[in-house]
This record gives sequence, C-alpha cells and structure tokens, in this order.
Amino acid sequence: MPDKTPRNRFTSRSQAVARFVAQRGILKGVVWGMEKVTVVDRQKLKGLTRPFVVIANHSSHLDAPLIMGALPRPLARYLAAGAAGDYFFDVWWRRGLTALFFNAFPVDRSPRNQRNFNARMLLQQDVPVLLFPEGTRSKDGQLGHFKPGGAALASATGVPVLPVAIIGAHQAHPRGSSWPKMGVPLGVVFGAPMRANDGEKPNEFMARVRDVIAGMMEKHSARILGTKSPERNSEGEVS
Repeated sequence: MPDKTPRNRFTSRSQAVARFVAQRGILKGVVWGMEKVTVVDRQKLKGLTRPFVVIANHSSHLDAPLIMGALPRPLARYLAAGAAGDYFFDVWWRRGLTALFFNAFPVDRSPRNQRNFNARMLLQQDVPVLLFPEGTRSKDGQLGHFKPGGAALASATGVPVLPVAIIGAHQAHPRGSSWPKMGVPLGVVFGAPMRANDGEKPNEFMARVRDVIAGMMEKHSARILGTKSPERNSEGEVS
C-alpha cells in the first residue's frame, strides 16, 4: 500500500535525505572520529518499528548525536528530538541547525509544558521521538530525576518506550565545556522496548524506565570506560 503519511518538515523524504548526509556524513563522522564509541545490545531493537519514544539519560550535547548515530538507519531516519524551546529555538540559525541535524521540535521546560502536544502529533504521523526526561543536562554526570511526561505520552498513544543509556558523554563534553575532549570512551546501550502495564501510572512507568537505564549504566560503565576490555566487532559493537 502507498505511504499516506502527510508530508511536513518532520516526515519529508527530501529533508530525510539531507538529514542523512548531515547526521551520518558529518555528525557521526566527527563524533565517531574523535571518540571511542561502543554500541551495546543493538540486537534488542529487532522487530521494533515506528513510532516509539526513546528515553535516555542526559549529561552532554553529545547524547543526541550518539543515539542517532547508533540507531539503525530505518529507525533513525525520521527520529525527532525534543529540544529546549527557550534555547534551541530562540534564534533562527540555531533553530535551523537543530531542525537539520536532529529533526528537532521544541519542548517547553516550564512546569506547565504546554508544547507536549507536538510530540503526540508526531507519533500519530509515525514519527518516533527522542526525549530526555531529566529536562536538562546533568551537571555532574549522575542520573537525575525523570519527569513522567515521556511515559505519559507513550501510554496515551500506545507506543513502546525504547530505553537508552549513554555512558561517558559527561567525561567527554561536560556541561559548560566549549568542545569535546578527544579519545574519550563512550557507550550507547540499548534496552528492550517497554510498555506500560495495565493500570500503571505515568510516574510509575517512568520510574521503571529509569531503573532499567540505571541498571544498564551500572552493568556496562566499567567495561566501556576502560576498566574492562570488551571484544568489539568492526562497528565497535559489543553484546
């Protein structure tokens, strides 16, 4: 059957091609060339189809490039990243760059978060979304509180949550630094897709997602950061 998805900047095929060049040809080339990136448990994505909600910890501007570079292309092609509306959408050039590289949509960081409807509309158009439920980058690299909005969104739309743990990004490019350090070991760890249980409240579901991400960080950090030496394939992936 022909694809009847309405075309806009989030679903445009031509913009997806431009984004492919920007993400895979430029951004991934720079990040993977500068750092030592390990991707863990990509096999857990087998069978995952659009739409879905990616939930990840957040400590660095490297987080979104790492996730988009580590996802298989069919899953990353239309992935739209939620970005702080008061920063990434405040001036035209930053708005344009985030749209080009990350298919970004604005997230209101105020308590009322009136822009959440954007993410729901994207999911209804089969566009997966990437959210950082801590709301801002961690100052010390430690896992912070996860706001329940992403879990509520997934529950309301009936889509799965894909938990992702980012390891080492704070060491490579901490908040306040102007450019990443070279040669830092980084990791992207994928968890199995999750769905809300019957009767589970969004804050309970998000607490489960956070526990999974915390567990992945605890399990793989030592190996990725260098105290253990994993065997890698040609793509830098371990299981």
